Amino acid sequence: MSPPLARMMDFDLSDEQREVRRTVRALAEQQILPEVERLEQQQAYPTELIPKLAELGLLGAMIPEQYGGSFTDVVSYGVICEEIARIDWVLASVISVGNSLAASSILAHGSDAQKERFLPGIAAGTCLASACLTEPGGGTDLGNMQTTAEKVDGGYRLSGTKVFISHAAHADLFFVVATLDRALKHRGVTAFLLDPKQTDGIAINEIPMRTLKRDNLAEVVFEEAFVPAEAVLGEEGKGFPILGSALDVGRFSVAARCVGQSQRAIDLCIPYAQERKAFDQPIARFQLIQQKITDMIMRTEQARQLVYRLGRMKDAGVPRASMEASMAKLAGSQAAVQNALDGIQIFGAFGLSEEYEIGRLLLEAKALELGEGTSELHTKLIAEYALGLRKQ
Repeated sequence: MSPPLARMMDFDLSDEQREVRRTVRALAEQQILPEVERLEQQQAYPTELIPKLAELGLLGAMIPEQYGGSFTDVVSYGVICEEIARIDWVLASVISVGNSLAASSILAHGSDAQKERFLPGIAAGTCLASACLTEPGGGTDLGNMQTTAEKVDGGYRLSGTKVFISHAAHADLFFVVATLDRALKHRGVTAFLLDPKQTDGIAINEIPMRTLKRDNLAEVVFEEAFVPAEAVLGEEGKGFPILGSALDVGRFSVAARCVGQSQRAIDLCIPYAQERKAFDQPIARFQLIQQKITDMIMRTEQARQLVYRLGRMKDAGVPRASMEASMAKLAGSQAAVQNALDGIQIFGAFGLSEEYEIGRLLLEAKALELGEGTSELHTKLIAEYALGLRKQ
């Protein structure tokens, strides 16, 4: 990071949080970055890199020490997501899904047995988590869920299909939501925790993608898959509030990841603009290039402010901050997409070549803009909260 950028936005981080950034950035640049392009070319899931995250406690960043985690504060967790995403989208997703969706939900609503069973493994990297939420009919309308949970002796049978599920083929834990009765809409939604490797009736099919091939995004089909009664997370029919709370933290981590990718675009473009010459001078001297660099920095810093503000609210004990989560997610994902677009423009045709990383950032950023709620959804949510049409 260049000296001017090094002093931006860190004014509100404690010495401990700054040390978290330095430590995680060193790991990401020294041990992860050299492997990313190789894995990208091989379209390989980063299995061998996950233990490196566990060694620093990054997989348990939201899990208390009593369960083997390393939790200190939510802002530090955001810094971790930001710094890992700055280098690798997939590993940042491993941290985000495991902590924001799975672990936070288990901590808030799980039984003692569920906490003891799953949390130590998530923190140690021996239990990778996957969140089975999105369905073919739409990811935004979770209240209109089609996957059903039929009550049977001793438990439930899950039937339905989830799509674009990250880490599914590698997961040891599925956080699944299904409905007891479609007519009940959100009042029938129930959350479950299950081990896909120990559950019959689950088919995991890789979805052919133009991008994110290393993530092995999958379709997960439940064919009357039996889960015992103790697999219910929280209470029967009370899964929608659990999901809402999880998405608050999930959107925080995704927004932090977007900031990391936005920053990466800046870090790639500044040295390139200083070195690349046109008309006998570095393109950094052209005002239109300077305008793009300024815009990239401004939108990244604005998004980072919103992310850290949301983290501070969570650290202060605010139970729900849905409007602020939508603001951070919207600003962060749009910054990541536009920074990648501006970056490709700065690189010119080289931005589309495999030789340079900037082109890959665009595809990844677009996926982040769609995940955890589209920009259109968050625009609507922010307005409805502000107008009093929706409650936090």
